[in-house]
Amino acid sequence: MTTLMAKSPKSVTLRIVETTDVHGAFFPYDFTERRPMTGTMARVSSYVKRQRQEMGDRLILVDNGDILQGQPTCYYTNFVATDKPNIAAEVLNYMKYDAEAFGNHDVEVGHQVYDKWIKELACPTLGANIIDLKSQKPYVEPYLMIEREGVRIAVLGMLTPAIPNWLHQNLWSGMRFDEILESTRRWVKILREQEKADLIVGLYHSGWEGGIVTPEYHEDASRMVAEQIDGMDILLFGHDHREFNQTVNGTLCLNPAANAKKVAQATITLEKTKKGWTVTRKDGELIDVTKEAIDEDFMQHFQPQTDAIKAFVERKIGNFSETMFSRDAFFGSAAFVDLIHELQLEHTKADVSFTAPLIYNSQINAGPVYQSDMFKLYRFENGIYVLRMTGKEIRGHLELSYDQWVNTMQSADDHIMLLAPKVPGDNQREGFKNFTFNFDSAAGIDYVVDVTKPDGQKVQILQFSDGRPFDENAWYRVVMNSYRGNGGGELLVRGAGIPWDSIPQRIEYMSERDQRHYLTEKIEREGTITPRALNNWRFVPDAWAKPAIERDRKALFGK
Repeated sequence: MTTLMAKSPKSVTLRIVETTDVHGAFFPYDFTERRPMTGTMARVSSYVKRQRQEMGDRLILVDNGDILQGQPTCYYTNFVATDKPNIAAEVLNYMKYDAEAFGNHDVEVGHQVYDKWIKELACPTLGANIIDLKSQKPYVEPYLMIEREGVRIAVLGMLTPAIPNWLHQNLWSGMRFDEILESTRRWVKILREQEKADLIVGLYHSGWEGGIVTPEYHEDASRMVAEQIDGMDILLFGHDHREFNQTVNGTLCLNPAANAKKVAQATITLEKTKKGWTVTRKDGELIDVTKEAIDEDFMQHFQPQTDAIKAFVERKIGNFSETMFSRDAFFGSAAFVDLIHELQLEHTKADVSFTAPLIYNSQINAGPVYQSDMFKLYRFENGIYVLRMTGKEIRGHLELSYDQWVNTMQSADDHIMLLAPKVPGDNQREGFKNFTFNFDSAAGIDYVVDVTKPDGQKVQILQFSDGRPFDENAWYRVVMNSYRGNGGGELLVRGAGIPWDSIPQRIEYMSERDQRHYLTEKIEREGTITPRALNNWRFVPDAWAKPAIERDRKALFGK
């Protein structure tokens, strides 16, 4: 463990700054949308430099994971320029981070990428509950010990244990992910009794509450830790992209949401007594860094990397004859997701395709299509899977999808979408009650969604789109992305009713490359694509659905 020695005064004030869920927002330019971006580590760098001028080595800088996916910036050094240092490591090293936690999207890039990234980082990567199956010890460092002016500070890392519900085992081979609450209880005891920590800081890539709950673990366990574990002074968490600043059971809990728009800042004062250091004050803030000046030294340092990434994303791959919008996918069959459906069905010859919009509100314009547009069309590095499912399971999968997406209308004046108030910093719901990346539609079959029916009874499958009859008792080949095919979003488990541990036996095909790679190949091969809605499904009854769609479209998107 790392220990930095300094003299011990009677009173010490420390400041801890956290970023989390940065998702590749390193530079003030969105390489996907090809426009300026407010959230950026180039602005965080300016803020951190000013804090270091004030606090000196009493400033501790940490990142809470999900940094290796989200922008072409990451994809380029993860999978294209693999002989170069990973840009996520270079940025953290330049900014002199003290610790990095593992996020679930960091695991998703696979051993070849994250093992290299860990080696290139100048700071330790933390994850006390990520266990190496061979050694039965943590795969990375469980915690970091820092000594500042005589105060011993422990930074304890944890990762949500829901990884196996989302990712195929080949991405996390040789590892297991232990439940957070008991892991925390054990490690806090070690930190207090063996390491003699004066201050314990949790760096947890696990949301406040909710998510997947099984008999073995909770996906989002931060609230449970704060409420049930004594001895945790500060809990810096992430994963759920929702701003949070509260003190719970004496623990200061902070989450600055995502995409480097805010940082979480904890300022702690400790006083030396005969019994040791005692915390006398803890203040938490969420600092908006979008108005900070861009760190020009930062930008100059990374000019060669940004030039290379820009050349990569500006490569023309084909043409679209029509503009298409991701927002259309919430209201019916839409060209944006139907292009993905078409690719999945063509690539695998499956009977049915599932997919969801992965970006809430984006568009790809008519005219030249560039590599950057592929990151709008398909945000994550998911593979393509084919699973065996019965007709009844297919309908169950869709029922749960639409139950999370669509309201049960009691009158013509009701909302058709299942809406909720927007939560600051939450870019995964954006006015919907549930995660939009779980709003699966289907292709290959014709069906209607009756918004007047109760949950579990909305979807009526009419036939296959080629005219074949659809039989709920027959077995079919169903294509979807790897996140869904591993149980992500629980549509296969809670919707289709497939036991989670039997999902691997249902998988008939797994692609070698990511979905975006095959979409790029399709566009390059065809040259010009005419985006079109398949029009194989719609909301009914029309008299209620059509006016409600227009109302909710305007409420959500202003158009």
